[in-house]
Amino acid sequence: MQRMFRMAIATLALVAAGSLVAPSTGFAQTEGSARRSDRRDDRQGARDTRQTGRDTARDAKQECKEGDEKSRAECRQDKRDTKQDAREDARDIKLND
Repeated sequence: MQRMFRMAIATLALVAAGSLVAPSTGFAQTEGSARRSDRRDDRQGARDTRQTGRDTARDAKQECKEGDEKSRAECRQDKRDTKQDAREDARDIKLND
């Protein structure tokens, strides 16, 4: 009888200790999940900005090549400048938000 009583008390002690640990772990995961989600959104916004910059640069170069006012090298440099501006904007989105 005493063995069963001791076994029941030991089981209750283990259950009580486990229930004290569980809430703090759940709270930490929720905050971490929120931070990861925010970073994921920032990265996606930066990716979208870079992709838009690539598309804009591609279109600008094509228009430049069709016109006669600039050389191919100048058109190429304009495209590079446009893409670099998009990268800077993406960096601002990713780091400052």
